Formats: sequence, C-alpha cells, structure tokens
Amino acid sequence: TCPQCHRSASLDQRGLRGFQRNRLLEAIVQRYQQGRAAAAAKCQLCDRSPPEPAAVLCEQCEVLYCAACQLRCHPARGPFAKHRLVPPPAHPGAPGGGDSDGGGGGKGAGGGRKLPTCAEHDLENYSMYCVSCRSPVCYQCLEEGKHGKHEVKALGAMWKQHKAQLSQALNGVSDKAKEAKEFLVQLKNLLQQIQENGLDYEACLVAQCDALVDALTRQKAKLLTKVTKEREHKLKVVWDQINHCTLKLRQSTGLMEYCLEVIKENDPSGFLQISDALIKRVQVSQEQWVKGALEPKVSAEFDLTLDSEPLLQSIHQLDFIQMKFPVTVPPVPLLQLEKCCTRNNSVTLAWRMPPLSHNPVDGYILELDDGDGGQFREVYVGKETLCTIDGLHFNSTYNARVKAFNSSGVGPYSKTVILQTSDVAWFTFDPSSAHRDIVLSNDNQTATCNSYDDRVVLGTAAFSKGVHYWELHVDRYDNHPDPAFGIARINVVKDMMLGKDDKAWAMYVDNNRSWFMHCNSHTNRTEGGVSKGATVGVLLDLNKHNLTFYINGQQQGPPAFENVEGVFMPALSLNRNVQVCLLEFS
Repeated sequence: TCPQCHRSASLDQRGLRGFQRNRLLEAIVQRYQQGRAAAAAKCQLCDRSPPEPAAVLCEQCEVLYCAACQLRCHPARGPFAKHRLVPPPAHPGAPGGGDSDGGGGGKGAGGGRKLPTCAEHDLENYSMYCVSCRSPVCYQCLEEGKHGKHEVKALGAMWKQHKAQLSQALNGVSDKAKEAKEFLVQLKNLLQQIQENGLDYEACLVAQCDALVDALTRQKAKLLTKVTKEREHKLKVVWDQINHCTLKLRQSTGLMEYCLEVIKENDPSGFLQISDALIKRVQVSQEQWVKGALEPKVSAEFDLTLDSEPLLQSIHQLDFIQMKFPVTVPPVPLLQLEKCCTRNNSVTLAWRMPPLSHNPVDGYILELDDGDGGQFREVYVGKETLCTIDGLHFNSTYNARVKAFNSSGVGPYSKTVILQTSDVAWFTFDPSSAHRDIVLSNDNQTATCNSYDDRVVLGTAAFSKGVHYWELHVDRYDNHPDPAFGIARINVVKDMMLGKDDKAWAMYVDNNRSWFMHCNSHTNRTEGGVSKGATVGVLLDLNKHNLTFYINGQQQGPPAFENVEGVFMPALSLNRNVQVCLLEFS
C-alpha cells in the first residue's frame, strides 16, 4: 500500500520500480539540488584557488567550465562547434548526471527539467488525467482501453482544479494557523497573568500568615503576662507567710528560753511572783499557732490550663477553599491615598477592592460632606474606581468615604479620607465648554474669536463661597467692539453677548462707557471705557453676595449686582476685534 495515496498495488516483475513514481517529489528534489549545485559547482580547469563557479557544462566533454576557461579551452569553433553546452547539473560531482536518454526529450521551464513520461509507456508524456484511477495517463494508455470506461479529463484543467482546491484548503489551514498563533499569544499572556497572580497570591498568603503569627505573638504576650502576675502573687504570699512565721517563731523561741531560765531558779517566792504572768504569756503564744497557721496559703501548682488543641486543629485544617463562595455583600473598599488629590476646588478619589475578595461588586457609592463638617451626601454611583468632583468650595476641608454594593446589598464604608481644597483659585479659559468660534492660546490663558458676533468662553474654576478677584488684560482692541466680563452658570448661552440671558451677570464696555447687564437688562451706565492695554478686574464676594467691576483699578459704580448666590464660573464674551489675557487671581 502506498503510504501517500493509500492505494494498493501488486508488484510485477519490475519489483519496486513498478510503483508509480512521485513526479512532484522528484521535481522538488531536483529543484533543491539545482539550487545547491548552482552555488557549489566549480570550474574544473581553473588554476585559481579557489576555482571560479562553473558557468556551463559540456555534455560531450563532461567538463565544467567557468566563463573565462570556456572561452580559452572550449571555443565554439572547430571540433567543439557541435558540442552542447548546458547549465551546471544538479550533482556537481557527476558532470552530465541528468537523464540523457531520448524519453521525453523536451525541457520544462525549470531550466533542464524534463517533462515526466508515462510509467508504462516511456516514450509518451502524460497528457490526460483519469478521475477514477486518480492518476495521470498518456494517449497510448487511453488507446489500449485500460481506462476506456473511466472518466478522463485534460491534465492541465485537472492540474489547475486541484491547485485551486489545494489553495482553498491551504487558506483554511492558514486561518487555523493564524488562530493558533493568536492562541499561542493568548497562552503566553495567560502565563504572564498566572505568574503575576501567583506572586500576588503568594504575597497575600504571606501577609495573612504573618498576621496570624502576629496575632498569636500578641496573645502569647498576654498569656505570659497572666502567668507572670500569678507567679508574682504566689511568691508575695509565700514571702509574707515566711516573714510572719519567722517573726512569731523568734518571739516563741525567746519566750521559751526565758521560761527555761525561770524554771532553773530555786527561789519559790520569786518564781510564784512571775509564774502567773509567764503562764498567760505562754498560753497566748500557743494560741497564736492556730490551725492552718503552719500550712501554706498557696500551692506551688498554677491553676492555669491553656486549651490550645482547637487552635492547633484549626491550624492543621487551614487550607484554600476550592469552591464557589456564597454571594454576600462586598467587603470594605480600600482608598488609594497615593492617587487621591485636590486641584483648585475639585477633588479626585481612587479606591480598589482588597485582594482575595471573592464577592462580586456591581458598583460603588461615593459620599462627600459639605466641607463644613455637615452630613454626607452621594456624589457618585457607578462601576468606576476613580472619580473627580468639581465645583466645591475653596479653602474647605472635605471628608469622603466609599462603599460597594451588589445583588446581596450594600457593604460597609471605607475609612474616611480628608481632602483640603486650594486656598486661592487658579484657572484658565476652558476649551471644552467654549463656543467653537473661540480661539485660545498661551496655555488657554489668552482668548479671541473667529467671528464678528459675540461668543462666550468660561473659566475652568467654579465658585460657590468666599471672595474671589481676577484681572484680564486687553491685548487687542480694534473698531470699538463691546466685550463683556463677568460670571455665569455652566449652562449659559454661548452664542450671544454675556448677560443677555438669565444665566450670566456681566459688565460690557466700549471705548467710552460701561453698562451692567443681566437678563438683557442694561443698568448703571458709567463713564470710562477700555482700549488696548486696559485692565479689567472682577470682584466676586459670595460672602456678601455681590459683584463689582474695575477698569484700570477704578471701580465702575456701586456693586453691580446684589443677592448673587449659587455656583458661578468666570465668563467672558468677545468677537474677533478683541483679544484678552488672564493676569491675576486672588
């Protein structure tokens, strides 16, 4: 059975040569050998070292020549005129090593490769393809009738068809190979993730075990303290008993020695004078040694028993839980203090869940107080772990906390973080909220406009309390336009002069006079205009709830507006004839 086409064949007298030859493999091998021979074949007549590469082979002489030696030793004249010169053969050590018989005689496009001939008719080239036998055949095979009832097609057509089928199959393999490469990249990324997660889990495990060891060490210290106190108490009791007994023993011994000396006296009258008193003293001394007086008040044994068996059993049973955890409320989020910060009157907070947290999290609730120690209020609800809150009070201290929630409920609050907003406002013009005709430059500190109509641009800061002052410098002033300076809410109309709607409070000014404007109402006409180089100041006092304007340091009338309350942003409207630059903040 052929290992490639899996067809069975019977051997005839030719033996293994009776098998159909794999012409395709032969052509590939021949092409490979020709490539090697082209690089390895050397001239056989060169006197140089190393010899030059061979350029031709004479089939009659069977000698390899380089170009110079061929002109010198094998000229194309005389007896050499009829010699046939061909490219170097596939095997450089065997000149003329190709098939030289006449079978198939013609050459293919491969430079010397001969067309394959029929295995059964050596003088015939393959020209047709038998679909039933799945093999190429020649015309003589067809004439003999061996393939008479078989489906036969043109060799070239079947060649193209099978090439197309192979190319299509290769496309599928190529797609799978591409998927395999992507899968390998995914596996390599998985290796990296496993490595990183393994290191994280190792660190967490070490931290947890260290915490257990620390807790055991602290409890050990507490228990040792109890043992020390018990020992010191026993020692004190025993020493007190020793001192007391020693004192009484000394007294009794002295009394006994005195009484023995008295008994030795032979004077009856003298003895009787003191005998009653001595008898009473001896009786009193004897009564002092009451029952239990000569027994220890404490024992040497310690009535302390440490039951460590449950703890040892728990330690031995300490292991990873390889199971799905029941869904409970999320644990306490951890505030990432290194990422929490303030800028002007905005604060940014960041948090994360603790490692080895198995409970799912659907979102977070961020709460902030009023900056004056008041009640907390929700300022963000969502899945993000980073949040910036704008429009807060300047020079204020805010407390913030966060908690997580899921389908089981709301988890506990995190620790409270304290954030201090800036003392003084610093802002630029805001490109994100400005009208599209506004042109900003100088790091968004200079503003002009592309339109002849008035357009509004706001500052990046928002004020809600305190006193704030800023100045603007008129860099360019052409054709007597009417720029307007003031404050506005975030939703002010931006395609008309500042102050024409109810969301802005402004002073608009020409080269001679100024007016206050709110809700398109013009008031407080005041002499004094602007020109190139002029300075306009805006004083917003949210403690007194009023707004005042200055031109070149001179106040323009009384405070422009009273009862100004809420959250306001610096605002400006201008057209293409004006250019204004921010100067100063306080």
